[in-house]
Amino acid sequence: MGHRFDPTILREYDIRGVVGRDLGPEDAHALGRCFATVVRRAGGRKVAVGYDGRLSSPMLETALVEGLTASGADVLRIGLGPTPMLYYAEASAGDVDGAIQITGSHNPVDHNGFKMVLGGRPFFGPDIVRLGEMAAEGDWDQGDRDRGGGRVESRDVLDAYVSRIAQGLAGLGFQALSDLRMGWDAGNGAAGPAVERLTGILPGEHHLLFTQVDGTFPNHHPDPTEEANLAHLKALVADRDLDFGVAFDGDGDRIGVVDGIGRVIWGDQLLGIFAEDLLARMPGATVIGDVKASGALFDTIARHGGQPLMWKSGHSHMKAKMLETGAPLAGETSAHVFFADDFYGFDDGLYAAVRLIAASARLGRSVTQLREAMPEMLNTPELRFQVSDSRKFVAVEEVRERLVAAGAEFIDIDGVRVTTPQGWWLLRASNTQDVLVARAESATAEGLAILIAQIDEQLAASGLRRGPQAGH
Repeated sequence: MGHRFDPTILREYDIRGVVGRDLGPEDAHALGRCFATVVRRAGGRKVAVGYDGRLSSPMLETALVEGLTASGADVLRIGLGPTPMLYYAEASAGDVDGAIQITGSHNPVDHNGFKMVLGGRPFFGPDIVRLGEMAAEGDWDQGDRDRGGGRVESRDVLDAYVSRIAQGLAGLGFQALSDLRMGWDAGNGAAGPAVERLTGILPGEHHLLFTQVDGTFPNHHPDPTEEANLAHLKALVADRDLDFGVAFDGDGDRIGVVDGIGRVIWGDQLLGIFAEDLLARMPGATVIGDVKASGALFDTIARHGGQPLMWKSGHSHMKAKMLETGAPLAGETSAHVFFADDFYGFDDGLYAAVRLIAASARLGRSVTQLREAMPEMLNTPELRFQVSDSRKFVAVEEVRERLVAAGAEFIDIDGVRVTTPQGWWLLRASNTQDVLVARAESATAEGLAILIAQIDEQLAASGLRRGPQAGH
């Protein structure tokens, strides 16, 4: 007998929903049955499982493991930790064929979900669609009768993971970094224990906020791409006169950064710093940025001798493109950063923090000085507004057709990114929510106003308008 997932929880990059409304233990169990079947039919056997600090995560983890073993997979339980720790366990174990992290990431407290990896590659898009079809058909294997299902083992990987993160400072010498003074905000998310361990072995002086894991997120929402959520970190940096501060989202795969005078360094700006550092050691390398990134990023990559490549937003798309092109570095405006030069190519906020320390040391400039050197562009934040799932992609295609007819200069790898004498604007459909996303950038306030007006004009032509901002 099969199981039907609520279709709204089967997203582009993961499975995600509201616990008790459209996501529950029966979904976790069915996911385990299906994913174990996929792994076994691909010739594998073992699946690593981890979970974040949300209140519903232990319940979902138990049901998931039961489903995996019922279809014959062996399970490696790594327990509570950030999503990158699960990725690390999958990449480093040697005997693991797939992995699932139970996490609601930066979403509201009643949300949760599952991120998946198979054979070292992201499991997304058509893979997730197929899981839904398998569940509906009850197309899943039974565990070996002589074994009573798959075996389960638990392994503590936190210390090994943290030690691997610290290797991002290899070759610099800890004594050279003894004057470092940093702030860290774990936001009561799953990265807290790892932050405590990591800062205990790093050089310098470290000041920590909210490292106790608490799925109610009592201090602020764990999304460092929203500037309001960085208020505590800014205050800490100012009060203690720190060099800079870092913050993480609920599952630790994204990073937020505040420099020594309280300015936010956004995801595409961070990628520019990482690119400058990397290209000094790997001249000519390809560096991938997403379609939402500032034009200044791609100019920076080219100026330092790299090959800039613009690609689709979404951590799964980025990882897949890195594997395809061999790019050693990629990043998104949403502050997922991917290092494959001396790391595994997955997004890890803690590793990004260590690499920022390393970049500053190698480039011989403080993080504040690196931020100071960036060109001041005027750009909007992500403008997110509600449009139904059935309408959002159609609307973007209508805009694209009008741009073609007008002979406009644009890129359509992920929505449309239009270049004009004033700068550029973007309109794309979110792959995870019923929203359209717009962004614009110009060197002048007047130019930015013109670009926003062009977005509004295109929306109006499709019977839409920018309404109230949708939540993330």
